[in-house]
Amino acid sequence: MRKIKKGDDVIVLAGRDRSKRGTVLRIVDADHFLVEGINRVKKHQRPNPAKGDTGGIIDKEMPIHVSNLALFNPVTKKADRVGIKQLEDGRRVRFFKSNGEVVDV
Repeated sequence: MRKIKKGDDVIVLAGRDRSKRGTVLRIVDADHFLVEGINRVKKHQRPNPAKGDTGGIIDKEMPIHVSNLALFNPVTKKADRVGIKQLEDGRRVRFFKSNGEVVDV
């Protein structure tokens, strides 16, 4: 089970966008996530008439490493570490390490 999933609110811990908050849009690979509004770069794009793309400089989000992200805890309004525990009924759930509150029910 992943500690951070698609759709989670995360905070950036390190890098140019430190302390910014965003939502995970998709998982690129095991260690990289695409986060909304985070790690934006300007990319020079060549026009492709076959696809209907116009050329120019576009703003684009690039993947960020999972080690630079932490889950946002809405109770404490801060970044928090996440653990995984098994409930009595056998379900595995994520919980915040600071207050023990379950992330997903």
